[in-house]
Amino acid sequence: MKAIFFEQHGEIEKLKYADIPQPEPKPGEALVRVKAVALNHLDIWVRRGWKGLNVEMPHISGSDVAGEIVAVNTAGTTWVPGTRVIVNPGIITSDDEWTRKGEDSLSPGFKILGEHVRGGLAEYVCVPATNLYRLPDSVSFEDGAAPLLVGLTCWRMLFKRANLRPGETVLVVGSGGGVNSLSILLAKAAGANVIALSSSPEKLEKAMALGASSVIDYTTHQDWPAEVLKLTKGRGVDVVVDNVGSKTFPKSLRSVARGGRIVTVGNTKGYELSFDNRLLFTKQVSLIGSTMGSRSDFTEAMEFIFQHKIRIPIDTVAPLSEGIKMIKRLEDGQQFGKIVLKP
Repeated sequence: MKAIFFEQHGEIEKLKYADIPQPEPKPGEALVRVKAVALNHLDIWVRRGWKGLNVEMPHISGSDVAGEIVAVNTAGTTWVPGTRVIVNPGIITSDDEWTRKGEDSLSPGFKILGEHVRGGLAEYVCVPATNLYRLPDSVSFEDGAAPLLVGLTCWRMLFKRANLRPGETVLVVGSGGGVNSLSILLAKAAGANVIALSSSPEKLEKAMALGASSVIDYTTHQDWPAEVLKLTKGRGVDVVVDNVGSKTFPKSLRSVARGGRIVTVGNTKGYELSFDNRLLFTKQVSLIGSTMGSRSDFTEAMEFIFQHKIRIPIDTVAPLSEGIKMIKRLEDGQQFGKIVLKP
C-alpha cells in the first residue's frame, strides 16, 4: 500500500511517500480502508521525536481517520465490511485505576493513533474494533476526519477540565489551527461568548465567521491583554484557551478574570513558561492542563458535533501523494482549519 512514513526522526526531508506492506488485523482489531485522514501538529512533533518516544520504524503518523471497514478480526462483532466509520484516536491498552474511573487519557497505558502506534497516513490502517464509531451517511469522509483528534481534545479541554458554562466569555489565543478553530465553534454552540486572537485580516474575518463575537489582531495590538480588558469592561475573560505557550502565557494571565481559568493542551511556540506568579495567586487563577479524552468524551463530542451540524473549517483537501507538501504547509502555519488528505 502507499503511505507517508519515516524511518528515523528528523525534519521534513525524513518523510517518504512510497509502498509499505499492508497491515493485517490482529485479534480484536479492524482493518480500515482510509478514505480521508486529517493532519495535526502532532504529526510534526512525532516525526521530530523527543526523549522517551519509542516507535516502531518505519512509522506512519496520522490520527484522524475516516474510512470503510474491510475486515474485523473479532468474534461476535456487529461490525460488517463496507460500514462507513471514523476512528477514536485514543487507544486504551490497560485496565487500571484511571480507566476504571473513566479517565482513560490519564492512564499510563493510553496511546494515540499515529503517535505510539502506526496511524492513518496510508491507504489502510489497523485499529482496535472498540475504537470504531459509525459515520453518519450525511457526513462526508473529509468532514468526518477533520474533527476527531481536535474534537476529543477540545471537548475535554473546554467542558470537562475548564468547565466552560453558557454565558461565560472565553479567549482563544490564535484561530488558525484545528484545536482553536473548533474551540470557537464548540464554545459558541454551547452558549459562550468568544474573543479570538489572530494575525491577519483574512484569519480575523474567518474567526468571526466561526462565531467569535470579537477579534483582536495581535500583530497590530501587541499589548492585546489591554484590548481584552477593554472588550470585557476591565473584568477579563472567564476562560483562556492558550495552546501557544511561552510566547503568550504571561499575556494570557493578564487577560483572565479574577477566579478565572487558563487551560492548555499544548505549546506550539515553546513549553518553558515564565510568568509573574503574583498574578496567579492574587487573582486566584486556575491553571489547567488537559490531554485527549476518554471513550465517553469521544462519543459525547461526536454526538454534539454531528447533531449540531458543526463543520470544522477545512483549509485544503489534497491527495495523499501530495501529503509531504501539505505537511510543510502546516509547519509553515499557512493553513486556516484542517488539511485533509485522500489516499
